[in-house]
Amino acid sequence: MALSKPSFLGLDLSTQQIKAVLLSEDAGIIHEAAVHFDRDLPHHGTTNGAIKGPDAGEVTSPVEMWLEAIDLLFQRLKDNEVDFASIAAISGAGQQHGSIYWSNDAEDCLSNLDPARTLAEQLFPTAFSFTRAPIWQDSSTSEDCKNLEEKIGGAQQLADCSGSRAYERFTGNQIIRRIQPDSYNSTSRISLVSSFVPSVFLGRVAPIEISDASGMNLMDVLTCKWDERLLEICGGPDLRNKLGPEPVAGGTVLGNVSDWWVKRWGFQPSCLVAPFTGDNPATVVALSAPGDALLSLGTSTTFLLSIPPSTTPPKRFTTSHLLSHPTDPEGKIAMLCYKNGALAREQIRDRFADGDWVIFNKLVDQTPPGCNGSFGFYFPLPEIIPPNVVGEYFFSTNLVKTTVKPPFVVEGLPDSVHPRAIMESQFLSIKSRITAILPENSPPLQRLVISGGSSANPTIRQLAADIFGMDVYVSATKEAAALGGALLAKYAWWKHAGKGESFEEMTGGEAMGVKCVAKPHNDNRQIYANLLEAYDSCEEQVIKIWTSGNA
Repeated sequence: MALSKPSFLGLDLSTQQIKAVLLSEDAGIIHEAAVHFDRDLPHHGTTNGAIKGPDAGEVTSPVEMWLEAIDLLFQRLKDNEVDFASIAAISGAGQQHGSIYWSNDAEDCLSNLDPARTLAEQLFPTAFSFTRAPIWQDSSTSEDCKNLEEKIGGAQQLADCSGSRAYERFTGNQIIRRIQPDSYNSTSRISLVSSFVPSVFLGRVAPIEISDASGMNLMDVLTCKWDERLLEICGGPDLRNKLGPEPVAGGTVLGNVSDWWVKRWGFQPSCLVAPFTGDNPATVVALSAPGDALLSLGTSTTFLLSIPPSTTPPKRFTTSHLLSHPTDPEGKIAMLCYKNGALAREQIRDRFADGDWVIFNKLVDQTPPGCNGSFGFYFPLPEIIPPNVVGEYFFSTNLVKTTVKPPFVVEGLPDSVHPRAIMESQFLSIKSRITAILPENSPPLQRLVISGGSSANPTIRQLAADIFGMDVYVSATKEAAALGGALLAKYAWWKHAGKGESFEEMTGGEAMGVKCVAKPHNDNRQIYANLLEAYDSCEEQVIKIWTSGNA
């Protein structure tokens, strides 16, 4: 039955809560709802949605809690008079890397749900071989990571294939840790968080989606197919069957909602279920188009770049991630993560600007771009890029027009220079790596969408525009992952209805709800472009100094 006013439901099962965004056909937000795990389901004993232990580094979440949260979320939607019959399609996002282990009884449980009973009552514990799901905060697999890299030929070899070197949180390494004959044999399928939720809607275990599969160390990131060597190392000959079919692209129609959703909540039997993706790729879908970038300036710093399809694939590195794009298997997403984000900036503010952002901004504005040839590196926490480095390091160069002479180490910088120096070093680190990752002759990047606490600072906005050479935008939404899920639901419906093929055709190439807040100054943009070589030279020296001091 064709719906006169179809709507599209996006869910986001994150670490601390599950959120829902209901979107109209013209991309207006109809309704939002959420269930907070600690507050709304306290009997599970989680802290920030997770449970630590019992083993060192082990962090899990109760699968039963997630099922109860889905039940409660839909009750809240019903209480707010959401018209489930108007929902034409469902998709969403999940926290990346987390894994769920289905029992041999799972398919039978999923396909025979009684509409008079809740999901949690019927699926838990019978449908699962492990009652808790290891999540992205888990760091218990260090030895498994070393083993994987050794067997595949090294960290760079693994990054070239899967898009990333081995990380403790990545699902392949989590699977290795859980291979115990009895429990592994009693596991029929393994899902990511992003494929667990659509399984509940379909009434059968859903395939894994290509972009979220990029965070497993199991898929070839260029072909979007499972890599046989990695499967064998991480799970032996049975792992391919446990993972299910090859990963699927976003916007694919997986099927319709099961009868349970029709009879219990009043969904139409024609309501489509599309693949869910990871929370980061879903945010990319919501807030950017190919050639755009996202910069999250929170406690940590995360940079996501949507790379359009190219005949030359992006380069892969051991300090960055490359993901398949959820709506275009030929497109990619480059991802950079840094520990020393807001914490490092706030420490500099407190030491040199009396703890006042107004003074911090004035000092930035008073210092010329390039800090008169000075560089500062600030790592209060062991950094990810460059790996493990801690401390502060300072350099000076002699600038003659646009020619940069080799930098040399200095004891420190003038107090007034530190605020601009930390912002420049944090942003130049990202810019340097973008240049290395992008294929040659890539078109110019378009927009930079910034988020996080520091994104409200006008001085930081302008610095980002000048250093990256891009117009800077901010988003009006705080629920970007769920919004991206709703857009993926609409995309599946739109393609299924024969309205078009590409996601950009559906959206017109425009990101939702963003506004421009800063434009680059051409003179400053050129200064920063000419500083990249000097920055790279300084960073190389930082790594040498750190390594020699910790040999």
